[in-house]
Amino acid sequence: MNKTRVAIIGAGRGGTSLIEIFHSDPLVKIVGVADIRPRAPGLLLAKRLTIPTTNDYRRLLRLKKVDILIDVTGSPKVDRALRELRRPDRAVIGGPTAKFMWQLIEARIKSNEEIEKHLREYQALYGLYLREIQHAIAEERTRIALDIHDGLVQTLVGLNYKLDLCGELWKTDAVQSRRMLLETRDLLKAAIEEARQVIFNLRPLHFDRMELLPAMRNYLKTYAKQYRIETDFRVRGNEHRIPPRVKIFLFRIIQEALSNVQRHAKATRVGVELTIGRSDLQTTLSDNGRGFDLKEVSSHPEKWASFGLKGILERARLLGGTAVIDTQPGRGTKIVLRVPLKEKEESLREQDSSADRR
Repeated sequence: MNKTRVAIIGAGRGGTSLIEIFHSDPLVKIVGVADIRPRAPGLLLAKRLTIPTTNDYRRLLRLKKVDILIDVTGSPKVDRALRELRRPDRAVIGGPTAKFMWQLIEARIKSNEEIEKHLREYQALYGLYLREIQHAIAEERTRIALDIHDGLVQTLVGLNYKLDLCGELWKTDAVQSRRMLLETRDLLKAAIEEARQVIFNLRPLHFDRMELLPAMRNYLKTYAKQYRIETDFRVRGNEHRIPPRVKIFLFRIIQEALSNVQRHAKATRVGVELTIGRSDLQTTLSDNGRGFDLKEVSSHPEKWASFGLKGILERARLLGGTAVIDTQPGRGTKIVLRVPLKEKEESLREQDSSADRR
């Protein structure tokens, strides 16, 4: 395949752009680059690419094997020399035509660079997303393991102890043994309820139909009964505006926040307020607990992680939103979560869900 042989006069901005695009073109071969400045960027680039260079443009005019001469110097002297060069075997491009050419090429280069930049940013964000998802999964597993250990396992241990005691009393004190059996039955009911709660936490019942509000009401009812903490749940707006992915993340954020209240706050009351707008939603979680020194806790990674705040902030960030924590010792804690709602994205996801059901 015969390549078009090109010589470039001028190694400034325009010449550099031409070199960058022509060098990678399999149909073009750059046979020379000229510029009177030894440190011109195009000359330095040409040398790195092993393209012949010169400080005297007239040497390029004397080349025998060249098909196109391109002048991007803007010099009247060079322009006159090219017009006086009457060679039918080569084309000459200069003046406004050459400028227009390298500007188009430069625009193409910049466009490619922008695309590559956005791809790199996307790859970096995707990597961060995967790392944070893995971290969130690990935290969720730890939380569920603690729930099982602190609740269900302890109840089962109590059951085992009472059954052993019943066996010892069976022949010596029938009345006491009967009372112990009744207590054991109550413990067994509690263990069944705790097991159901663990299963619900793994996959909330109403998520099968992607209904957030019934799932939240059911969870708060069980939470209040289990931990003896009064709950208040208020909603403004329609949950159908919330995409399924946001519903799942939002439920886990509220679940984590309420778990923190139960473990650390020593509160007697907690409120959850959900406001669903046209373009975003806001969730406010507040308790009347003992609060804490936010600055002091945030300066210690171990405390920050143990308070569950890191998981809440990361989940909010994965949704493109923010979580603001307001707390002081002795004055309770309030967390305000804001998440944008994209109507177009919601519509597409609902269409995908409909297609899957069909």
